[in-house]
Amino acid sequence: MRLAALLLAVGAVGCAAVPPAIGEPGAQVPDRQAEASYQAALSRVTEHREVYTGIDTQLFTAATYQSPDFREARTRRQAMFQTWPEPKLNDALARERAEAAQVHEVVFGVSIVDRRFDDFDSKSSIWRLSLASDQGEVTPLSLKRVGRANQDIRAYYPYMGDFWTVYRVRFPTSVNGRPLIGPSTQALVFRMSSTQGQVEMKFPVSGATASPPPALPRTASGPPPSR
Repeated sequence: MRLAALLLAVGAVGCAAVPPAIGEPGAQVPDRQAEASYQAALSRVTEHREVYTGIDTQLFTAATYQSPDFREARTRRQAMFQTWPEPKLNDALARERAEAAQVHEVVFGVSIVDRRFDDFDSKSSIWRLSLASDQGEVTPLSLKRVGRANQDIRAYYPYMGDFWTVYRVRFPTSVNGRPLIGPSTQALVFRMSSTQGQVEMKFPVSGATASPPPALPRTASGPPPSR
């Protein structure tokens, strides 16, 4: 019985509940169509999970894969909030396209009951992070603690509550000399593993995304506030 009580249960893949929202909601853009388009783009590349000990919640977490399409949506959103001139927007979009070709990036947030284990950016962290596909698995090139979530961050990632810590992790785009996203790749799997639990979040991708993305059309939206 004691062993059973210590087993960690992770919310079922694909049906984990969205964690409760705590804190003032983030801003929305005035254009309702643009707002709906951004929320749809965010939903396509975002997963939510929970970890339990028995019936007690140990961890809320959610992650957003920074796909080329989402990078564009996020950048245009920031441009709308900050009323960027077109040259600044075009420069930002070009930087995002270049970064998307160089790294796979995931922005994730966590709310952990025992704050001692909120140590993802520590060299002695209990957590192991990885990104995997049918081509293999890679570990982080870099991991940055962005800080506690606030209204500004929630304008881009509305699931981040006041008690969440936000991180940005970057992974290599290739494994053993071949692209992590190959012609047959259907999804990237982001894993967080430790004695506190194991979480998998799956992000759909189209195969052979190794080729440069096409030129992006004009309009407006933005990058994580941490940049």
